[in-house]
This record gives sequence, C-alpha cells and structure tokens, in this order.
Amino acid sequence: MSFCPLPPDPTRLSIELNLLREKITEEAEAITAAWAESAEMRPAFRPSAENLANYLALRHADLSTIQPDLAALGLSTLGRAEPHARASLDAVMATLSRLSGRVSEEYPDPKAFTEGPARLAARRDTLFGTGASGAPRSRILLTLPTEAATDPDLIPGMIRAGADAMRINCAHDGPEVWQAMIDRIRAAGDEVGRYVPVLMDLAGPKLRTGPVAGPVHGPNKQRVFVGDRLDIRRDAPGPKVKHVATTLSHPDLIDRLTPGMQVFIDDGKIGAEVIEITKRGAKLRVIRAGPEGVKVKPEKGFNLPAVEIDIPALTEEDRVALDFVVGRADMIGYSFVQTPEDIQLLISEVDKRLAPDSARPALVLKIETGLAVRNLPRLIVQSGALTETAVMIARGDLAVEIGLERMSEIQEEVLWLCEAAHTPVVWATQVLEGLMKQGLATRAETTDAAMAQRADCVMLNKGPYVLDTIRFLSRILGRMDRHMSKKSARLAPLRSWRGTLSL
Repeated sequence: MSFCPLPPDPTRLSIELNLLREKITEEAEAITAAWAESAEMRPAFRPSAENLANYLALRHADLSTIQPDLAALGLSTLGRAEPHARASLDAVMATLSRLSGRVSEEYPDPKAFTEGPARLAARRDTLFGTGASGAPRSRILLTLPTEAATDPDLIPGMIRAGADAMRINCAHDGPEVWQAMIDRIRAAGDEVGRYVPVLMDLAGPKLRTGPVAGPVHGPNKQRVFVGDRLDIRRDAPGPKVKHVATTLSHPDLIDRLTPGMQVFIDDGKIGAEVIEITKRGAKLRVIRAGPEGVKVKPEKGFNLPAVEIDIPALTEEDRVALDFVVGRADMIGYSFVQTPEDIQLLISEVDKRLAPDSARPALVLKIETGLAVRNLPRLIVQSGALTETAVMIARGDLAVEIGLERMSEIQEEVLWLCEAAHTPVVWATQVLEGLMKQGLATRAETTDAAMAQRADCVMLNKGPYVLDTIRFLSRILGRMDRHMSKKSARLAPLRSWRGTLSL
C-alpha cells in the first residue's frame, strides 16, 4: 500500500498567520505614526508610505518556515508582496479561511494589487520619461560628455538610439555648458515628440586625497605595493618624505581613525590598514594594491567604511550650482545624502530659489554609504513626503563602503524596499563599461545589464561607443522584459527549444 502524505493543515496555518498579521499591523501602525510626527506628507505619497510601513513590518518577521507549507497548498508564499504588502497577506488569509471550512475572512479589493504598481510606473514615467513606443519598461539615463554642448548631432542621436533621460554632472563644466546641453535636450525632445527629463547631479562633499609626495629615487615614485607604508598627513607633505604621503580634503577625520581600521583609496584600488596615529597624521600599511602596485594620486576618493562621516551633505559649490539648477533641472541628484536632515537642508535651499507657484524638482537620492542604507526607509519617506523621489544605487562608492561581499545582497534589498515604497530605482555605476569605453562588452557586464532590468532606470556613463552601448542595453532590457517584472517571472512562451524536442 502506497503512503499518501497529508497536505499542510490550513487551520494551523490560518492561526499562525493571523497571529503574525496582528503583530505586523501593530508594528506598521507604530512606524506610520512615527513618520507622521516627523514629516508633513504629500497626500499622493501617503499610500506609498503606509505600504512601506506594512512591508517593513512583514519583513521583520521570519516567513521562511511557513513558506513551504503555503506553497504546498498552492498559495502565495508572500515572496512578491512588495507593492501591496497588506493585501497579499489578507488574500492568503482569506483562502486559508475557506480551506479551513470558514468564510470569516474577506478577500481584499482587487484594485489593491494594481494601485501600487500603477503608482510606481507613473512615477517612473514622470521622472525618467515615457519612453518611445515599444521601448523597454526600464528607462535609460545617459550621462552627457562636455561635447554634448557643442555637437548638434550627439544628443538627438542618443535619443534616437534609445536614451530616455539625460544626466548632467555638476562636478564638471559650468553654467554656460550646462545651459547649452539643456537647450539641445529640450530641442531634441520636441523634435521626437516626447519628454526627455534632465537630471542635474550635485557634486557633494567627496572625501578625497590632497597633494601627494613620495620618494625621489627609483622608478616607482609615489606608487605603493602591498606591505608598503603610506602616510596620511594633517598638512601637505614636503618633497623629502621617506614614504608616499598625502593629505585629506577633511583632515579632521584623521582623528576618527584607530589602529587596525581599514581605509580605501581611488575606488578601492588601494586598501590600507591603520598602524598608528601621530601628531603629524596617520601611518598606514598597504594591504591591497595589485601585483604592479598603484600610484597614489591627488583628488581620488578616500573611503572609511568603519566611520560614520558626519560632514555636511551640501557644499558651498553645491549651493552655487543650485542657483542654476533650480528652475532648469527636472531632477536633482543628491550625493552623499545620509539622514532625513540632509533632505530637509536641500529642500530648504531649493525653496529659497524656487519661483512662486513653481513645483519642486524631483530628488534622486544617491545611496553611497552604509549609514544611507540603514536610513533608507526614513530617507525615502522624508523625501517622498516633500517632492517626487527616486533612489540611485551608487554602486561604486557603496561597494567600497559596505564591501563587495555585501553589495549584491544590499542591492537586492534596496530594490525590494523601493518597490514597496512605489519609488523608482536607478541602477548605476559601470553598466556596460567595457562596451562604452572599448567597444566590447564582457560576459559579466552583459549579465549585470540583464539584472538591471529589475530597476526602473539604468544609468550609463560616458564613452566613445555611446550609441552602440545604448542600442545594446535597450535590446537586453527588451529581451528581459519578456521574462521578468521586478521579482515576478512572466511566463511568456519559451522560443529557444520550439520544434527541437523529438528524440
């Protein structure tokens, strides 16, 4: 006699989920109340904030033990609940109620499952453009080179190739060049008959190396190898130093260093460990530099992953740039944003420059530090309460700050959190970098570009092969659109094996 295993007991599952729902409801209400006390909220964003609170409360629970039983009954395992967290839970509860022989639970209104995704899609189109007819759902944001201000064919060619929005980096060029770029973007948009948004990215308070000095003898001047000593001086190093030495743009941060702490320079090309803090500065030992060493250069990024850097998020240069940006840009990219107070600071500066009865520009929050990751729900709610908002995963700085091992995990969690907040995400940093700069994509880059389809927008940087890269990315995003929508698989028919299955 064969043994037929019994399915999971729906009554038991119903009781467990009901207890969980009560706990989630209580926590979500507390989160929402705390947000309401700290931020006056736009009515359009309130449903998104409430869903984010429900999602956070849901994900604070361990659902992994109950998911196999839900799947065995053919029910949702709540793994795709991001845009409609409470409705997903209520729908499962209603089905379990009926399987248990009770009809005490009502199904949620079907609109509860469509309103969140519709809000997200509308915000994507508002911030990053509606896209050409038949274009991929993920928009393409393109960083403009200086020559875009003078080349009459470059921006129109980018738009025809598939670019949806344009990024101007305020760390480069100046108002005359920026205005020329914007004029060409507006004209090109009118020519193709669609809205091409402009993102102007504030440079922010980058922690960078200062002047560099090194040994005067030998072929490896100012180049460090693993095991070498590297000094970070409080003042500019003199020409006769015994070891390669540099300074910091914020030298007071030297006092935040402690022996054993690791620091990284130039996007992680150089890794070093603090040995000693002295009156002159910090002595470091190089622990990462590559087999041929790395030259220490001025004006390169300096990352302190173990230190929460509390320097102001807006610099005086940013304030000067805002004089031009406000009233011209559709979106402002906010570098080094870490706290809700940073957002309040930027909004207050924007409001000072905003014409009467004008709408605030959207904010694109660049998530670059561990503190920004930890504060992400509060950042989204504070910014979304005040204006239209998107989040950029600034993967270069973020990977150095949190470590490459955590990068993929955090990237996923940011995508989930933003979907729950109905907030668009920009997938940024080195997308198809090889193709853009050298005309040839690597396998890893192509896979990365395919994964980027789950974001609402993908950012490309500058390079000589820009038109080829835009077209290539657009084709990849279009192919992946057939199969995925965020975390949900679309079961479009498979074409690769049609007619090849006979033995």
